[in-house]
Amino acid sequence: MDASIIERLKKEIESFSDSKEATEVGVVRTVGDGIVEIEGLEGAMMAEMISFDESSTADVKSAISKDGALYGVILNLEEDSVKAIVLGDSSRITEGMLVKRTKRLLSIPVGDAIVGRIVDSIGEPIDGKGAIKTDKTMPIERVAYGVMDRAPVNTPMHTGTKAIDSLNPLGRGQRELIIGDRGTGKTTVAIDAILNQLNESKENRPICIYVAIGQKESKTARIATLLQERGAMEYSIIVSAPASAPAAFQFLAPFGGVSIAEYFMEKGKDVLIIYDDLSKQAVAYRQLSLLLRRPPGREAYPGDIFYLHSRLLERAAKLSKEKGGGSITALPIIETQDGDVSAYIPTNVISITDGQLFLEADLFNKGTRPAINVGISVSRVGSAAQTKAMKKVSGRIKLDLAQFRELEAFMQFSQDLDADTKKRIDGGRRLSALLNQKKNAPAPFERQVVAIYAVTNGFFDAYSAEKISDVEEKFLAFLDREAKGVLEAIKTEKAISEKTEADLKSAIQSFVSSLG
Repeated sequence: MDASIIERLKKEIESFSDSKEATEVGVVRTVGDGIVEIEGLEGAMMAEMISFDESSTADVKSAISKDGALYGVILNLEEDSVKAIVLGDSSRITEGMLVKRTKRLLSIPVGDAIVGRIVDSIGEPIDGKGAIKTDKTMPIERVAYGVMDRAPVNTPMHTGTKAIDSLNPLGRGQRELIIGDRGTGKTTVAIDAILNQLNESKENRPICIYVAIGQKESKTARIATLLQERGAMEYSIIVSAPASAPAAFQFLAPFGGVSIAEYFMEKGKDVLIIYDDLSKQAVAYRQLSLLLRRPPGREAYPGDIFYLHSRLLERAAKLSKEKGGGSITALPIIETQDGDVSAYIPTNVISITDGQLFLEADLFNKGTRPAINVGISVSRVGSAAQTKAMKKVSGRIKLDLAQFRELEAFMQFSQDLDADTKKRIDGGRRLSALLNQKKNAPAPFERQVVAIYAVTNGFFDAYSAEKISDVEEKFLAFLDREAKGVLEAIKTEKAISEKTEADLKSAIQSFVSSLG
């Protein structure tokens, strides 16, 4: 761009700066790949929104008084210029275009009407249902709540997946990583957690937010259709930044999602947010950082890649009663390459979260659904967030399954087993079969409790592992017909009283007798 034009624009801006309508104005120096370098804007802030004016660059006064339709976000503050990412079509920006400060950080419009809608990274509706009535705006970047503003995580967040609710229980306000190779069922586990909230009472049901980062639009559409058909969109929001979206939108999508979540948390509500997946956000951020000329580090990621995810996930919290008692439960998803959990991004996110659910390709290929490796998976909140009923029946499962895995490996080398070892192996196979679950069929926790109780107490020992799934289905149908009071008692009390246990034993014995 001609230096004389820039000088003339600077003089006009300076001469205009004394008027009441004045705002700080800059000029586009270069533009390319969604990154804009701007001269001027000396008072600009990091993450501030800027407005590009598409009218004549010669008329400075009209450019300032007219609000431009195209926005950007400042990410680099340099000695004599600033660099920003464009939130939209960067081909509309030309050298010499005027840019003005908005003097506010990038924010997202929020309100109760956003529930049930599909929006993009900055809260604009993309589902064709018209505008969303919003109450306020929430900054996309903000400092997470401090320790004194938080309460202990002790309320269960039921996922409807037996392998999680019994072995790696989640609490409201927890951050639990879902990690595994591509195609091992990570998204299915997360979506089942959303569907399972239909089993919660309306007053206890969390708002669910699914953030799709770099996913195929067809996949997001299938998820939206599934949630709509099941009636789960009534309490769900989808934030979509598909693979076809610019890197800036993929980078901002999780922050947009958690800002919406914070709006509801601050109203005292519980929120479940799923980031699918943060590996793709990291790649988008790496792309932006390299274009912004930031120094590359390990695997070409910028030095602050850990901070990118930590400041996002730290915003998940259980607030104290003084702050309203709301919560955000985060389920970030990370994709591994050939099960390598020791890679750069996986280890980063593992160290930030309160546990991980590791989905293993080998288990998936053997037919285990969900393919959760109970040996590696862990929840650092643990039984503090379990109901008494589930705690009572699931106490020995993890130990029994771990012993079974060792014995199963040993069995490959020896066919001559003693009776006790054979009994342990058969019991382990029944437990493994019990934890198998169909896709998109989450089970209410009271139904999980009675099934686990029956298997762990030896009532189904007469049946082989192959028949356990069938027996479980018939048993639950029997309880619905003959002993519904047992299920209702466990659901209401969230514990197994002596009377309930006696009734449950009696019902199981009646069921086993009926099978003959």
